[in-house]
Amino acid sequence: MIKYDLNNRVAVVTGGAQGFGLAVSERFIEAGAKVVIWDIDEQAIKKALDKVNSENLSYQIVDVSDFENINKSLTEIESKHGKIDIFINNAGIAGMNTTVAEYPLDEWRKVINLNLNSVFYCCKAVVPFMEKNNYGRIVNIASIAGKEGNPNASAYSTSKAGVIGLTKSLGKELAQKNIAVNCVTPAAAKTRIFDQMTEEHINYMLSKIPRNKFAKVEELASLVTWLSTEENSFSTAAVFDLSGGRATY
Repeated sequence: MIKYDLNNRVAVVTGGAQGFGLAVSERFIEAGAKVVIWDIDEQAIKKALDKVNSENLSYQIVDVSDFENINKSLTEIESKHGKIDIFINNAGIAGMNTTVAEYPLDEWRKVINLNLNSVFYCCKAVVPFMEKNNYGRIVNIASIAGKEGNPNASAYSTSKAGVIGLTKSLGKELAQKNIAVNCVTPAAAKTRIFDQMTEEHINYMLSKIPRNKFAKVEELASLVTWLSTEENSFSTAAVFDLSGGRATY
């Protein structure tokens, strides 16, 4: 395992109590960072704290669909740690598996709000903190579905396509500053998000991956950690595939 250098860095990971988010948090701590996980599942947070068992891991209960809650939480982190270096937008939901014609309006709004609007809110809020210190690394967790569009997952696919567009736009806005904004488009991984999907949809996703296996959370954590280092000094507004060969562009 490569030893990345995140010593003296302060990182925030949304949805950090489980799945991709917890794997990223663990890898960050191994690299020397202080990590604040944001989640709304207190039970999952307690399990995460017990599992990692590090004085460098703390948490805040944050609703990432609430801009004021986000701003208040970031101010508290800056007050405690003096800065915010890294922000990982990972929180998200799968939404229902059904056709566009049958997709409930409330469910559509719910998925778009958490998967896309919340990423915008978090980016909008954290950028001024990073600009203050002329340093920052933002990594948004999108999905291969955002590039290819999975059938019977229109809200999820659309939200992740939006995250890709937001990443490219913000990365270009900040390109003259020492702030990199990138996104990762993983294929599916066996996390709790599978609980929200039909077996038919899970099998469909596996059938599209040439490696014929799902991604591991540790594989995503490795890529995200490198993107979050000072060593990543040139790539910005970019999309990094982690799709097991599925991506066609």
